[in-house]
Amino acid sequence: MSTRTEVETGVDVKAVAAIAVTLVLWASAFVGIRFAGAHYEPGSLALGRLLVGALALGAIAVVKRTPLPPRKAWPGIAGAGVFWFGLYMVALNWGERYTDAGTASLLVGIGPVFAAILAGIVLKEGLPLPLVIGLVVAFGGAAIVGLSSQHGSSSALGVALCLLAAAGYAVGVVSQKPALNHATALQATTFGCVVGAVACLPFSGQLIHDVATAPASATWSVVYLGLLPTALAFYTWAYALSRTPAGKLGVTTYVVPVIVIALSWLFLDEVPTLLAILGGALCLAGVGVSRTKKRRAQ
Repeated sequence: MSTRTEVETGVDVKAVAAIAVTLVLWASAFVGIRFAGAHYEPGSLALGRLLVGALALGAIAVVKRTPLPPRKAWPGIAGAGVFWFGLYMVALNWGERYTDAGTASLLVGIGPVFAAILAGIVLKEGLPLPLVIGLVVAFGGAAIVGLSSQHGSSSALGVALCLLAAAGYAVGVVSQKPALNHATALQATTFGCVVGAVACLPFSGQLIHDVATAPASATWSVVYLGLLPTALAFYTWAYALSRTPAGKLGVTTYVVPVIVIALSWLFLDEVPTLLAILGGALCLAGVGVSRTKKRRAQ
């Protein structure tokens, strides 16, 4: 039942609070990955994070006596699990080995453009001109970020891996939205995380090795990534997504790079080069242009 404030303002307070939590925790993940990635391989870091997240979410689901998702929800849950929880995390972990956290977040910010393109093709929503223009601008920005590698900590491989992560994000979001028509946010997040962990099981041997050799601080960082940016933040995202149009919600992720750059400066003493920030700004501008028509229609 809507509160009086929601009725008067048209704002879903619970959804706003949920996405605020998500954005802050996801921003912190870029910094946590950069720190833990010095001691954990990309695949083992993803698996460790997902196992912690799956255990935490599974415990909550057991306490709440949450049933298995209905059959109609499983295709979307599986898609989100493999491409978002799995591919996205591995690619991002790998990409942050070749670029700083702030630049990585700027590049991953292209994800909403990929999501719009995928929805236009798969869901027959079409490819409007603003989307095409936005795509060109965004990739121009990505190219500038790649050029900045000559003067900073990024590399062409890091750029490519972050773009792959953005693509994984897009497939995951497009897959998860219809699943939430049949499953609760807790069901979709819990079993999506489990599917992602299963997909990353080939990295089990590396995870065992890394846990044995990594310092405690790096391992605690993996635990943090699993409990908060994964278990809690993916749940609050799914909750907000179940109450908000996917396109409209995707726009909110544009503030993540700003938070990441601030956190990277505070905790890692690293800030993207001016050229990388310029390229990242073009990436986000391209995303904004691509969403223009959709925002007006809402």
